[in-house]
Amino acid sequence: MTQRVLESTSDGRSWRGNADAVLRVVVGGTGWGQASWLGKVYPRGTKPKDFLSHYVRQFNGIELNALWYNLQPKSVIERWAALAGANFRYCPKFSNTISHERMLEGVGRDTDLFIDHMQAFGETLGPAFLQMPESFGPARAPVLHAYLRGLPRDFLTCIELRHEGWFGTAAVRETWELLFELGIGAVITDTPGRRDVLHMRLTAPVAFIRFVGNNYHPKDLRRIEEWGERLERWVEGGLREVYFFVHDTGELFSPEMCAYAVEVFNRQFGAGLMPPVMNSGEPPGKELTLF
Repeated sequence: MTQRVLESTSDGRSWRGNADAVLRVVVGGTGWGQASWLGKVYPRGTKPKDFLSHYVRQFNGIELNALWYNLQPKSVIERWAALAGANFRYCPKFSNTISHERMLEGVGRDTDLFIDHMQAFGETLGPAFLQMPESFGPARAPVLHAYLRGLPRDFLTCIELRHEGWFGTAAVRETWELLFELGIGAVITDTPGRRDVLHMRLTAPVAFIRFVGNNYHPKDLRRIEEWGERLERWVEGGLREVYFFVHDTGELFSPEMCAYAVEVFNRQFGAGLMPPVMNSGEPPGKELTLF
């Protein structure tokens, strides 16, 4: 087994990756219920109840925000998993009751329920995504630490810290070291206008990236290219799991940006992804004509 040191992160720490492990790269959006995708990634005339069955043919993963609003019965989750197939990954968002309403306090029962339901995804379960509100700052570090230590070690979790106080200060080093210790990923959010919270810390053998576009602006494409270059270095250093989820205003151009990310990642570091088929409604597997 070859162990390589991944390039140093912005806080001076490095993560040792297994360069011989199989590379998994997931690219997708944040939901499948977009009527604007009809005739673009869904065949015209597709009923809303069938959107997911077409989504999973076009993309290989999703940042599943739907569960943040409403935890679904296991039977529903099992049906979603059955539609997807073994190579697809659902990355469910922790319930808002846990993260936003109670901000990790007194949520043991809710967390147990959430984790129990997520097991219904079976092999299609990717890392769960814990997003903290912008008001959740370093003063709440003891609450955060206690909560993270209570999570099962075999339940892969990535956390997004949004308060600017978590970044660039020595005062929160203990938090980042704890993420390293527990193997919890640090979500990297790349969004225009919030460069203050953009970080490059890898605290686990997984890069979970939330990419926020600006209506398919040329700068969006350049930022995706920069991610291709950066991920190439990280993959060469041993990173073996990449989750790249695209957000956009109204999600109108998310499919195009996903398609471009697939093109860039395949070219840059051999991601081996099947590109979504745009503007055809034909089965996946044919060459893109958009670029």
